[in-house]
Amino acid sequence: MDLKNDNDILQNLKDADCSNEFIEEFFRVKKQGNNTILVRLLYKHKSQLLDSLHDSQRKIYCLDYLIFQINQLIHQKKGEEV
Repeated sequence: MDLKNDNDILQNLKDADCSNEFIEEFFRVKKQGNNTILVRLLYKHKSQLLDSLHDSQRKIYCLDYLIFQINQLIHQKKGEEV
């Protein structure tokens, strides 16, 4: 990706599910030339995405546990039927 090509940057930010407000702030800061703040903005968004991922992962674990418990019941009943 060419960091001088705003279209490439825009597409990358959209692909990363950045909001329009985030994108506007990113380009405002980029225009000011403050790369340190750009990196902070990106890390903040990354952190939010990771929080969302971890929340989804926790929900998946809950479902996996329920599936495990139900499968245990199924196997117990099959053992009783034998």
